[in-house]
Amino acid sequence: MNNKAITTPINIDSMFLGTKSENEETFSKNLMKLFIDHSQWRKNFHPEDPNIINKADMCSESFLQSTNKMEDALNELSSKLRTKMMPWHSPRYLGHMNSETLMPALLGYFAGMLYNGNNIAYEGSPATSELENELAYDFCHLMGYDDNIGWGHLTPDGSTANYEAVWYMRNIKSIPFALKDVAPDFIVGKSDWQLLNMSISEIMDILDQIPQKLDDIKAYSARFNDKEIPLLGKLIVPETKHYSWLKAADILGVGINNIIEIEVDDHFRMRVDKLKEAIDSLVEQKIPVLGVVSVVGTTEEGSVDYVDKVALLRSEYSQQGINFYYHVDAAYGGYMRSIFLDEDYNFIPFNNIHDKYSQYNIFQNEKLDWPCLEVYNAYKAMNQADSITVDPHKMGYIPYKAGGIVIRDKRMRNTISYFSNYAFQKDTSIPDLLGAFVFEGSKAGAAAASVWVCHKILPLNITGYGRLIGASIEGAQNFYNKLVNTEYDINGIALQVHPLVKPDTNMVNYVFNLKGNASLAVMNQLNTEFYKCSSYYTEAYLNDLIVSHTEFDYSDYKDSPVELISRSGIARKDWDDIHKVTLIRSCVVTPYYNKPEVCSYYFDQFDHAVEHKFSAILKEGNFQ
Repeated sequence: MNNKAITTPINIDSMFLGTKSENEETFSKNLMKLFIDHSQWRKNFHPEDPNIINKADMCSESFLQSTNKMEDALNELSSKLRTKMMPWHSPRYLGHMNSETLMPALLGYFAGMLYNGNNIAYEGSPATSELENELAYDFCHLMGYDDNIGWGHLTPDGSTANYEAVWYMRNIKSIPFALKDVAPDFIVGKSDWQLLNMSISEIMDILDQIPQKLDDIKAYSARFNDKEIPLLGKLIVPETKHYSWLKAADILGVGINNIIEIEVDDHFRMRVDKLKEAIDSLVEQKIPVLGVVSVVGTTEEGSVDYVDKVALLRSEYSQQGINFYYHVDAAYGGYMRSIFLDEDYNFIPFNNIHDKYSQYNIFQNEKLDWPCLEVYNAYKAMNQADSITVDPHKMGYIPYKAGGIVIRDKRMRNTISYFSNYAFQKDTSIPDLLGAFVFEGSKAGAAAASVWVCHKILPLNITGYGRLIGASIEGAQNFYNKLVNTEYDINGIALQVHPLVKPDTNMVNYVFNLKGNASLAVMNQLNTEFYKCSSYYTEAYLNDLIVSHTEFDYSDYKDSPVELISRSGIARKDWDDIHKVTLIRSCVVTPYYNKPEVCSYYFDQFDHAVEHKFSAILKEGNFQ
């Protein structure tokens, strides 16, 4: 990673193929060059070796028929893709976390794919394993970890990264009990309660002193003794958690019944007062806390939890002898930390941040009111977490599959490691040993190539990714402000828009409601019908607007949606009766909504689509 500041900030428009393939020539030229390089690489490996496929073979009837069959299948594939796939590239798409994909990411993936490396073992992917090793340093810089102590790697997705986090929690928490059997001298005088509340650093320091006993210790840990797992405590998550946390508790034997969900406030951030109440209650009952999870960029609202307040709370408990693992699930919002880092990867002071944004032209509108202090403080405190999930294939604008996890202390890897003599040996080092410390059994080297080349071009700070993410954030703010000030006249009927909250990141949720309607059932039906005619239910490629949707149910969100319900003109009684609200969800990942002329055009298109669709909806349904 090049830590030097660049003199000319990256031009975002040059990084994408473009909504109308404006950079087609650049893409085609580089695509062909990468293929030619690969083709020559094959030819130059022992050029004295004869061709196996000769001209006579290529002229045979069966060869030609087979080639034609392949071309027919590829043409059919292309037709199916062009007919059915979502037009992520267009600003008319305002749905899920999908958008334009970085051109160098696509080219890097193509190049890496040609060589088909498997990063699980160095001998199967020397080049791409080294690239992934470099990404570990990149992720540490992004998250504010010391790259001499921390570590990270790519995963297939954020879910797998979350599984690994629970894997770490489970195994580390059980190590003190394994020490009772293998090295009791290191825990003399500690009660079982004290063993369950040892800090990660204390546990790692003990393991450092007895490396020769590591295998024996692991043999007595939760990885072998599943009876210990229920004793390790509760996993605490916010109500806005991703469903992968339920899967993780299931897969790793923690049990979904050991998950405690904490209420969120009306900005959909985990309530730290409720978290404290939950921990105090557990401590009083002598039930340990396995781990606590905060979310930076919730999948439904894009909200950012109070990471700083949770980190402070953990510190206060630690002083009382209560320790737990702290993980930040920033699968969606992780890359956004780059917008807070200066040219040297220092976290920018809050009172200087808008001057820096102005210096690097982060926002077209220099008066843009972002970030709020709560979001700023949360991002600043992320480096106090033990591990962080971060997905390049979300706000990194990288093709699937490219998730990631970063850990603050790389010594933790030894608690989950497995070794296979045919793939890697214990006396080798990273990147040789990557496969020993990860969840997967195979890893696409192409993903590492894709992410690596983007990090080379777009540094993970304000000079690179910060500019790209700034465009998305400004676009979301523009879209939010547009919705706040919009009311439609649908054939003489007033249709209002009510955004959920001002976005922490770039997720904008909102509801449509008829002016004067006080029925939640009617409002939910309106938004459901709008979603159905603006999504995959239709011919997506022919649709003039595509969105996604979500539902907030009382079982997941308690009364957090009440403020939106009230502001939309719905009586509290309706909420108490129905306890579910349907919202339209627009993830504004497009990097183009920061341009005034683009906003002007596509916001007009949005208005036309809303008016057209609701005209049909109101005509066909009984909403009066």
